[in-house]
Amino acid sequence: MKNFAIQKTDYLHAQGAPLYYEIAGPEQPVSDIPILFIHAGVADCRMWDEQFAAFAPDYQLIRYDIRGFGKSAYPAKRFANHEDPSLLLGYLNITKAHVVACSYGGKVAIDFALTNPDSVASLTLVAPSVGGLKSDEEVERFSEQEEALLEQGDVAGATELNMRIWVDGPRRFPQEVDSTVRQRVYEMQYQAFGIEIPEGADLINLDPPACERLSEIITPTLAIVGDLDLPSRFDIVSQLTEAMPNVQTLTLEGGAHMVTMEQPQAFNQALRAFLQTVK
Repeated sequence: MKNFAIQKTDYLHAQGAPLYYEIAGPEQPVSDIPILFIHAGVADCRMWDEQFAAFAPDYQLIRYDIRGFGKSAYPAKRFANHEDPSLLLGYLNITKAHVVACSYGGKVAIDFALTNPDSVASLTLVAPSVGGLKSDEEVERFSEQEEALLEQGDVAGATELNMRIWVDGPRRFPQEVDSTVRQRVYEMQYQAFGIEIPEGADLINLDPPACERLSEIITPTLAIVGDLDLPSRFDIVSQLTEAMPNVQTLTLEGGAHMVTMEQPQAFNQALRAFLQTVK
């Protein structure tokens, strides 16, 4: 469904393994500050196709695959996901970016903002996870069911379980969700389950965790949640509002966890309006 031109696709060898990224945009962008997109944990960088199509005529855009998703490999050693945005921007000679992130990508973005505050011009966090927050009972049950299915070798079943939780949401049946969106996410998640985790791979989390340091983030922030998402995501956005000094919130109708894909026009409009307020 692409209707935009990718200027560059390449791999950055960082933290001991290749990191896949893509760049798009005009010759003369409207802003000197590019937009960096970080995808959800049930997707890869292709989830941002609608945003690339909408913003490529005006902004320089960068997206990449988090380790273990899409075309990015796990390092066979200790690594930190929040270090990759800094390494990638540094490699591209970019000093500051607007960061747009969804779900697990939100955790990466928040950790990145805490460790590299001068590199983040703004944060747009869609149904974000936050490092150090304990999962609620529903997500814990999902994780146990997913692990059991994968241990049985039922990758299709585990993928469908993810669709029920992270695409359909708690208030809809699968047939009520846009089938194209559902299939796109299914393919990305199914592929991620097939990526090999090498011996020695060990994820480093921020210490102390982000949940204890949210007040440190003074960057202009927009926190978005779809009205059909899990209740716990509304709770997280409320915690961000209470802890962060410069955050505004927005609920988008007609979408669950992957609201950027379900309601791309509404999301793009909100993002564009927000970016125009950031000086």
